[in-house]
Amino acid sequence: MTVPELSPTTKAEILIEALPWIQRFRDKVVVVKYGGNAMVDPALARSFAEDIVLMHSVGMKPVVVHGGGPQIGQLMDRLGKVTEFRDGLRVTDAETLDIARMVLVGKVGREIVSSLNVHGPLAVGLSGEDAGLIVASARNPELGFVGDVQAVNPAILHRLLSEGLVPVISTIGADMAGQAYNINADTVAGAIAVAIGAEKIVYLTDIEGLRAEVDDPESLIRRTTTADLQRLLDDGTLTGGMIPKVAACIHAADHGVDTAHMIDGRVAHVLLLEIFTDRGIGTMVTKEARP
Repeated sequence: MTVPELSPTTKAEILIEALPWIQRFRDKVVVVKYGGNAMVDPALARSFAEDIVLMHSVGMKPVVVHGGGPQIGQLMDRLGKVTEFRDGLRVTDAETLDIARMVLVGKVGREIVSSLNVHGPLAVGLSGEDAGLIVASARNPELGFVGDVQAVNPAILHRLLSEGLVPVISTIGADMAGQAYNINADTVAGAIAVAIGAEKIVYLTDIEGLRAEVDDPESLIRRTTTADLQRLLDDGTLTGGMIPKVAACIHAADHGVDTAHMIDGRVAHVLLLEIFTDRGIGTMVTKEARP
C-alpha cells in the first residue's frame, strides 16, 4: 500500500500538535515494556526503534524493558521441551532458566540494542543481574525459577540516563546468593518505573488495550483508575497474560508513576500516537479519575 505524501501544511500541523507534549515530557523518564508481535515483525521492530530514538532526540529519557516469550517458546519447541503456563507465568525449571537467560540476554536484548544503535551510539543492554539492578526471590516453588522483584537498585539506570543513553533491560534477576530467576517483564517494568521515578509507563501488547469484554473490540476501556482495575482482578474478569500487565499498571500508578498505558504494539509508531497526540490510543490508567 502506498502511503500518501503529506502536504507541508499537514506536516506543520502534526508538529504543532506534538509540541506541548514534547515540552511536557522533556527530561522525563518513560519506561516502555516491549513485547509481543512488535518484537517478531521486522517492520514493527524498525518503527519501534524509530519511536524510541525520536523520543530520545526530543529530550525524553526512554527506558526499554523487554520480554521474549515467543522467542523462548520457539527455542524450547526446537529443543523438544514442553512449555507450561500458570496465571500467565512460564513454569521454569533449571534448563528452561538457561534457555530464557540465553534468549533474553544474549539474543533479544542484543537485537534491540542493535536496532537502536543503527541511529547512533544510543543504547546499552543490561540484565537485572548487572550492578544489582534487580534483587529477586522465588515466587512459588511450583513455578520453579520464576522470580518476584524484591528490590530495584536504579543507580546504574540513573548513570546511563545522565550520559544520554537508552537502557535496554532483560528481565533476569538474582537473589543475594547469586541464584538467577526469570521474572515476568510486565512486573519488572512496573517496578523499575516506580524505582526510577518515571513519569509514564507504556505496555505494548497484542491487543488495542484493555477490554471490558475480552472478545468484544468495541468494549475498549480508554481511561480507568487503579481501583476499578483492582475490582476487575478481584472478580476474575481478567485472565491469563493480562493479569501481570494490569497488576503492574496498578502498582506503578499507585506508587508515583503519573500514568500507565496499555497500547497496541501491532500498530506502526504506536508510541508516537500515544505520547505526542491529543487523543492518544489504547487504555490509560491513573490513580485518580481524570477528565
